[in-house]
Amino acid sequence: MNRTVVRGGLVITASDEMHADVLIEDGRIVALASHGSEAAESWTAERTIEAAGKYVIPGGVDAHTHMELPFGGTAASDSFETGTRAAAWGGTTTIVDFAVQSVGQALREGLDTWYAKADGQCAIDYAFHMIMSDVNESSLKEMDLLVGEGITSFKLFMAYPGVFYSDDGRILRAMQRSAHNGGLIMMHAENGIAIDVLVEQALAEGRTDPRYHGEVRKVLLEAEATHRAIQLARVAGAPLYVVHVSAEEALAELAAARDKGLNVFGETCPQYLFLSTDNLAEPDFEGAKYVCSTPLRPREHQAALWRGLRTNDLQVVSTDHCPFCFTGQKELGRGDFSKIPNGLPGVENRMDLLHQAVVDGHISRRRWIEIACATPARMFGLYPKKGTIAPGADADIVIYDPHAEQVVSAATHHMNVDYSAYEGKRLTGRVASVLSRGEVVIDEREFTGRAGHGRYTPRATCQYLN
Repeated sequence: MNRTVVRGGLVITASDEMHADVLIEDGRIVALASHGSEAAESWTAERTIEAAGKYVIPGGVDAHTHMELPFGGTAASDSFETGTRAAAWGGTTTIVDFAVQSVGQALREGLDTWYAKADGQCAIDYAFHMIMSDVNESSLKEMDLLVGEGITSFKLFMAYPGVFYSDDGRILRAMQRSAHNGGLIMMHAENGIAIDVLVEQALAEGRTDPRYHGEVRKVLLEAEATHRAIQLARVAGAPLYVVHVSAEEALAELAAARDKGLNVFGETCPQYLFLSTDNLAEPDFEGAKYVCSTPLRPREHQAALWRGLRTNDLQVVSTDHCPFCFTGQKELGRGDFSKIPNGLPGVENRMDLLHQAVVDGHISRRRWIEIACATPARMFGLYPKKGTIAPGADADIVIYDPHAEQVVSAATHHMNVDYSAYEGKRLTGRVASVLSRGEVVIDEREFTGRAGHGRYTPRATCQYLN
């Protein structure tokens, strides 16, 4: 029996805060007891981790990452090895990545490709969603089979015609299937057909700089697509999870649906909370570093997103981590913003940025844990194995120093990308140590993990459905 005790920290979950010691046996949490209590003092262990003056929090669950994703003639620069190692450095102990079905391919083929990419490479635990690029009779039947083996969420795109795009009929059919099999449809909600018209017009007029990426992907086209996705889900009687919500108008559509009691959920990302179109407009093509879709919005949208997180109209903060190096990858779009690979690095920064939001008064400590750990675990069928500190849960634990100060920089981050989207940003709070299933993978700011420690984790269905 392998036992570890974490002593003296402030344990924070989505529901409680307590000065407690945590007993771990064979990779799982077996008990909590008040620090200094007779029960806690009676524990013996091979290893004791002192957490006095620090927070003891669940490992983060990042439910939206894209390791090794092919896009625009290149591929995301983080492998499953480098990306999960960086996630661990940032206090995330589980990712849910996206396996991709290509047009003309079975879901199983795409899923098996992603199993092979990740197998033996991950430093932390991982699971998969399934991107459906080709909705047909065969792939609809496959959805049932995948739900049965723990792939319980399916992403569809209203954007990227010719690549990932599904029309309303295909979307409706996939939603009807998910209503039957218990799966959850995740939606990239932007009107891609209209956006492509605006892209063509902008380029024809010589508007080629990165900032035009944001200008053509208009707020109203995100809001319209969000509204349409909600109505299709209502027709199908299916739940809906809208990814990377970036704008106040799209959030208003989610809030209105939730006010009607619909099973509609929303995710936002740190880039929409901390960055803006000011970054897209940076000169000398620097704005290309901030090209992602949905795009960054004017700064005034941030207040609405923070409010949505406080009111629970937005339930999850994920990263949509999809890094492309500035040199040699983002540069593919010089002279044509539509050729800039879409995506930002961020899997290492999410927990720290959200702690800064606690410091700044946007959210409470427990809400931090709720939107970064507990809710994504519940949303995607991983709770209570993941997302909390409680007897029976995996010992995915972060010792977090709320007083440490850091400056975010590509010079010190661990993601395999040559820039940081938050370069020079000063943050209060930093990960000290990380345990993944009881194994110390970050030990006082030293990486002690290994590729292959992370396990594939099948998922149950969404735990919020009526």
